[in-house]
Amino acid sequence: MDKRVIFAVAGSGKTSEIINRLNAGKRAILITYTENNYKHLRNKVMEKFGYIPSHISVMTYFSFLHGFCYRPMLQQKMKTKGLYLKLPAESVTRARDKMSHYRHSSGRLYYNRLAKFLDQTRSYEDVIKRLERFYDQIFVDEVQDFAANDFNFLMALSPAKIEMLLVGDFYQHTFDTSRDGNINCSLHKDIEKYEKRFTTAGYEVDKETLKESWRCGTTVCDFIRENLKIEIYPANQKHTEIINIQDQTSADFIRSDNSTVKLFYDTHHRYECHSNNWGACKGLDHYEDVCIILSETQWQQYLNGQLYKMKPRTKNKLYVACTRARGKIYFSPEHFFAERKKN
Repeated sequence: MDKRVIFAVAGSGKTSEIINRLNAGKRAILITYTENNYKHLRNKVMEKFGYIPSHISVMTYFSFLHGFCYRPMLQQKMKTKGLYLKLPAESVTRARDKMSHYRHSSGRLYYNRLAKFLDQTRSYEDVIKRLERFYDQIFVDEVQDFAANDFNFLMALSPAKIEMLLVGDFYQHTFDTSRDGNINCSLHKDIEKYEKRFTTAGYEVDKETLKESWRCGTTVCDFIRENLKIEIYPANQKHTEIINIQDQTSADFIRSDNSTVKLFYDTHHRYECHSNNWGACKGLDHYEDVCIILSETQWQQYLNGQLYKMKPRTKNKLYVACTRARGKIYFSPEHFFAERKKN
């Protein structure tokens, strides 16, 4: 059975690659982490078939982990009450050999340790048997978001005798499914070591299929390669513009222009304009021109050509923001937008 992970660039058609592999003759499950991408996948399945076929399931990762993997096998025995969506206290973390390591006093399982609990109870083989019974294909989108015990769980599924396709963009790693102490804490620090984890687990690494962006044109891709040091190339030669906002009048015009989304590092809702956050716009594909707002420190890094020196997580979020643009990118220092910022 084909076991493959495709490393893509932003706007290269990750979702389309998955949807194109769906057909009426194979039972498939599509798994993703974020709610945005879950809705996006469902919409694309409906566009293809006109409805959600009974042989195709679309799930968020924790719905899959708890609802498909845990509940049918262990719910009745363990008598738990769902997931506890906060990290365990430090005292709980030290309780390595007790059920309290996995279950909160409320009876709910710590969400970040459910995958580990399945391993500790030797349930991985049973999960694989269930997958083989119900599905012919597994698709995992945004695989770069899988971290800690959840990444180990994904690697452990590779022996399943069904087709598996994992798709993601290493540099769009802006969220983690979960965290648990030092488990896989350095997973995303080195792309070569990251790729090796997949090959060691039995997945074939594919860096060719989705190496070009259909969304971002020549100008945007050139900017990203030069300023963020991330390799991305356009599928089509399309020249747009990179424009600096350098006065209040220009900033006010852009602020009031709802055809240009304003992308802030965080708390975008406080700026009273059509906006989003850098990381939160991942998976969104409908923007044309974008205006990226930089803090004073980031603005100086931008002017000095040193954006690539940002912390990796910050740089990844900026990469996400830049790659939303099908057209122009405006850059502005935050102080032009601060006047209307809510406390």
